[in-house]
Amino acid sequence: MAAGAGTGAQFVDRVVLHVAAGNGGNGCASIHREKFKPLGGPDGANGGRGGDVVLVVDSNTASLLEYHRRPHRKAGNGRPGQGSHRTGADGGDVILPVPDGTVVKMGDAVLADLVGEGTRYVVAQGGRGGLGNAALATAKRKAPGFALLGEPGDERDVVLELKSVADVALVGFPSAGKSSLIAALSAAKPKIADYPFTTLVPNLGVVSAGDVTFTVADVPGLIEGASEGKGLGLEFLRHIERSSTLAHVLDCATMEPGRDPVSDFEVIERELRAYDRVLGDRPLSDRPRIVVLNKVDVPDAADLAEMVRPEFEARGLRVFEVSAASHEGLRELSFAMAAMVTEYRESLPAAEPTRIVIRPEPVGGDTDFEVRAMGDNTYLITGLKPVRWLRQTDFANEEAVGYLADRLARLGVEEALAKAGAEAGATVLIGTADDSVVFDWEPEVAAGESVAGPRGTDRRLDGFR
Repeated sequence: MAAGAGTGAQFVDRVVLHVAAGNGGNGCASIHREKFKPLGGPDGANGGRGGDVVLVVDSNTASLLEYHRRPHRKAGNGRPGQGSHRTGADGGDVILPVPDGTVVKMGDAVLADLVGEGTRYVVAQGGRGGLGNAALATAKRKAPGFALLGEPGDERDVVLELKSVADVALVGFPSAGKSSLIAALSAAKPKIADYPFTTLVPNLGVVSAGDVTFTVADVPGLIEGASEGKGLGLEFLRHIERSSTLAHVLDCATMEPGRDPVSDFEVIERELRAYDRVLGDRPLSDRPRIVVLNKVDVPDAADLAEMVRPEFEARGLRVFEVSAASHEGLRELSFAMAAMVTEYRESLPAAEPTRIVIRPEPVGGDTDFEVRAMGDNTYLITGLKPVRWLRQTDFANEEAVGYLADRLARLGVEEALAKAGAEAGATVLIGTADDSVVFDWEPEVAAGESVAGPRGTDRRLDGFR
């Protein structure tokens, strides 16, 4: 959600970010040559690694506005390897600062929840550099005439959502005085005016009460039906998900017909309960809460506060009568908030360094690959290793194609095809049903043989060109 330019606000709390990591550099196929030593052995080096795209929590970043303006980010590609064992340079990483409390999503899946200064998450990983022919040399293949291609980097479209990190959330109707209250409690200077939806962005203030320091979030006004998308409230409810304490700010001086502190409280409570359906642990309706009867500097408001106070206390709620204008009752309110925050903090387990846990989805089941019959003597091979090897292969080089065949044979693909019922000349697809490379399977081509002939050729393929 981006605040409009006409408001003068520069706040964005949800963006779609298109990231592309760098591709790995290609390996080099080179033979060392010098006077009196024309064939000194392979000396082609590996390609460089592609750069990563990394999200890093930065306390100096308050909004996702920069990624709303420039949603496409790409890291540098790795450089190709060279002869004389000169490894290609790695591509440059792209470091993207994000606010504390940023959640990274892809679809409905949460990839990372970034909390704490310096927390890092690699949102797109650079491709590995291809091996040069020096690294591919073996006793049977002493001077390979090929090298592996660099792997492509990850490309992703992810959603970044900001959930403010605040201890206490002020909730209430528009113009209930939340912005004035947070300005009086802290050094925050939010925009304040006497009309609905003055607050278009969440405001954070730091409050000190004795030796306790905590943060308070002024959440833009909720209205009835906010959980169904009405007004602005739903856009900002996620900003109070991390808060340990809720403070209902109720306007005791409102002149709107049909409104009073008790009915306002019940409307907001219904909206909070309705929003609980999107939360897992710690629903908003179960958070500790207090009631703040605001604007008691107005005589009629003070009388109304006295009338409704017993009703809230009968519900087991602590009630504070305050005035952001005259600062009446603010000291007691701030110390009560501090006590509730301290109680919550003490209930938490000992803090540990933030760790990002990545659980990649397995490709091709529990094995390295899977063979699936597609009908009409056609078979699809999926799996992490076959697909990665495919990307590394230069199909213009026969020796490289032969090397791929050797790798697949050692993995057991030949045997799996035979068990699946494949016959000579079968069409074999490696990849996915929508994106694959097609081969004609000829089981007579022996794998793992010593290759004779000029570099870059494989005599085993002569009969199949």
